Amino acid sequence: MEERASRKEIVGKVLKNKMEKSITVSVERRIQHPKYGKFVKKTSTFMAHDEKNECSVGDIVQIMETRPLSKNKRWRLVQIIEKAK
Repeated sequence: MEERASRKEIVGKVLKNKMEKSITVSVERRIQHPKYGKFVKKTSTFMAHDEKNECSVGDIVQIMETRPLSKNKRWRLVQIIEKAK
């Protein structure tokens, strides 16, 4: 039996939670500019599946790659690392 490839896990901040069982997560990364060497912040947004609707805006969450759940959702919530104040 073949082993399944390890799935990507990333940490980000919840931007939106208005949808049913869905959240939008913003992931920030720092990359170095190829010519000038300065570090620049780049952000990506991901739709993630939140089965129990437990996230609120501002939470720091960990999401994991999964099979396509809808047109835009390819990630699911693993855990809430830090609740918003």
